[in-house]
Amino acid sequence: MIFSEEIWRQATLLESSTIGQAISNLDQVAIKIVLVVDKSNKLIGTLSDGDIRRGLLKGLDLDSDIVSIVHRNPLVVPPEMTRDNVKQLMVANKIQQIPVVDEQEQLVGLYLWEEITTPLSRTNLMVIMAGGKGTRLLPHTENTPKPMVLVAGKPMLEHIIERGKLEGFNHFVLAIHHMGNIIEDYFGNGERLGVKIDYLREQSPLGTAGALGLLNPRPDEPFVVTNGDVITDVRYGELLDFHNRYKASATMAVRTHEWQHPFGVVQMQGVEIVGFEEKPVARSHINAGVYVLSPHALNELIAETPCNMPMLFERLQANSKRTVAYPMHEPWLDVGRPIDLQTANIDFETDNKEGEGK
Repeated sequence: MIFSEEIWRQATLLESSTIGQAISNLDQVAIKIVLVVDKSNKLIGTLSDGDIRRGLLKGLDLDSDIVSIVHRNPLVVPPEMTRDNVKQLMVANKIQQIPVVDEQEQLVGLYLWEEITTPLSRTNLMVIMAGGKGTRLLPHTENTPKPMVLVAGKPMLEHIIERGKLEGFNHFVLAIHHMGNIIEDYFGNGERLGVKIDYLREQSPLGTAGALGLLNPRPDEPFVVTNGDVITDVRYGELLDFHNRYKASATMAVRTHEWQHPFGVVQMQGVEIVGFEEKPVARSHINAGVYVLSPHALNELIAETPCNMPMLFERLQANSKRTVAYPMHEPWLDVGRPIDLQTANIDFETDNKEGEGK
């Protein structure tokens, strides 16, 4: 969760508190709101300076209970609501604070405008798999490692790192193999980009998960993993929060993929025709190549032994560990073929033009 637990607990008062205590709380906590709860921590309502002022004008004094001036039924949000949606609610309702309550109406947090509009600084690692040869991208990868192929004038890998930095990540680990020296020479220790960059150097290809067995020291908190050829606007931070909320061992970002059959489909039972469907659309979920893993998931890897991500998820499932899917709807492109590279460049050019017109 992105809201500060310390702040909202400090700003909480029981409904039996006095107006004097509420004024003192507003002065000390200084977030312009008091959260009022009953003895079971159920949210009763909120209090602001305006509520208190109106109560005093009606003849109440500092020893009066706050229960009569509480603003009941305030706008609240559930813990699973995304950061962007909360921000939109704040803008639409012209408010700077929104309490967070669970299904039992228990107070569990508070969103503040100052916090929600400031990128979080995250201590979690972000690992980028950048060791592939990219044979499908030939001739672009003839003398260039796949993640270093340029999109809008920058290597794909640089776009990913910059996106992660915007999400508050500042420690990146690049898993390299094929022409890895080119990647190291370009990024170095990350100082040029204002981040820290370390490297996992594969002696032989280890797959989309195997290189994680080289992490030393091992992370002590969940970490993000992404393929080095995935260009996306996915919110890495929200993916991480989702993983933590569901207490998962591994989380996989998935996208809905639609495919339309080019022909009319005949439905049959034996030789009997029982129906027709004209060019039906099939929908399925595909692996988006972005993940979050808890540290114990690394126990399923064998050092220097190849392993891909689906295999790692299957091993975790076989050991009754929780694996979950994160449905993503943001723009996404797996730059695996020349046509994909062309699409990525067109998309970036379009985004830049739209940004200039605003």
